[in-house]
Amino acid sequence: MFEAKPILQDGNKLLRKKSKKVKKPYSQEDRDFAKYLHDYLAFTQKPENIEKYNLRAGVGPAAPQLGVLKRICAIGIENFNDENDKEKVTSVTSFAFINPKIISYAQRKAYIIAGEGCLSITEEHKGYVPRAAFVTVQGYDALTEQELTVKLRGYEAIVIQHELDHLEGILFYDHIDKEDPFKKIPGALEI
Repeated sequence: MFEAKPILQDGNKLLRKKSKKVKKPYSQEDRDFAKYLHDYLAFTQKPENIEKYNLRAGVGPAAPQLGVLKRICAIGIENFNDENDKEKVTSVTSFAFINPKIISYAQRKAYIIAGEGCLSITEEHKGYVPRAAFVTVQGYDALTEQELTVKLRGYEAIVIQHELDHLEGILFYDHIDKEDPFKKIPGALEI
């Protein structure tokens, strides 16, 4: 039986601390923890578990959200041809990264029109969160047990940047323009 550990909530000081790089060679414990983060996603995306265990569905947790200050995060995003037909998954973006880092990014910005959310933040923070529209990320993927370099764009790029922010002690609402939260970003990719 999978045990969903509690996610730390906004206000917990650990969420504002910078995570430490994981030393090589990666221990079995660190690789298993990266896989746990990924399994957590799969567990929380099932409607029956959300209701039974009072969980929130997510697309990416980072280690600090579970009180572990290590540079580990996971993402799991299912893409659908038709948002109304959740049975027809067309692709899956799925990683359990140890020591991920952005090695290149586009100057063009992207943001989610509806705003970002977070498993650690229940309070609503309205506004656009500008991020790079394209990123190249490098890190060790515990799922494939190899170093990977991946190019992500649009929503997937936003998700990985959100998770990497957690590793720096940054929360998504830190990026919202306090004076004009819905300020249009010229040339930005709107999602």
